[in-house]
Amino acid sequence: MVAWLKFIHVATIALWSAGLIALPFLYRQRRGLEGEALHRLHAFTRFFYVALVSPAAFVAIGSGTVLIFLMGTYEAWFSAKLLAVAMMTGIHIFSGLMILRLFEPGQYYPAWRFALIVPLTLLVIASILFLVLGKPRLDWPDFLAELFTPGRLGEIVAPFIAWMK
Repeated sequence: MVAWLKFIHVATIALWSAGLIALPFLYRQRRGLEGEALHRLHAFTRFFYVALVSPAAFVAIGSGTVLIFLMGTYEAWFSAKLLAVAMMTGIHIFSGLMILRLFEPGQYYPAWRFALIVPLTLLVIASILFLVLGKPRLDWPDFLAELFTPGRLGEIVAPFIAWMK
């Protein structure tokens, strides 16, 4: 079962990553379009984001979460990977917000934003690959190492949640 779950996880991470890389290229095509051409690009971009990229992200995160519990990975490289996945999730959310704004009248996707987001996305994806494939030995500073200790989140939030007391 773990092997199938890993396959699903890797496949959906690949689809999610490819989608996040492709979206800015779709956004750049917005400039100067009007009428039917603009409507087609908007419809395709929304479909791509809603029907392909977002479900891939959901399944990737869900299957990854299940794998955490099945495999019990609690090493520093894994915490760094989760931080990179959180950044990838932020890029995903930013992309969804961009779709909402970009297709309003008079909007376009500036070259500077494209030049910023594509390398950032590639860097985050490459970081995840480096961390997962290399499993480097990382030493967190003491104050961070304590935060990443298994069970620490429960200790931190227990005073704020009645049923945890």
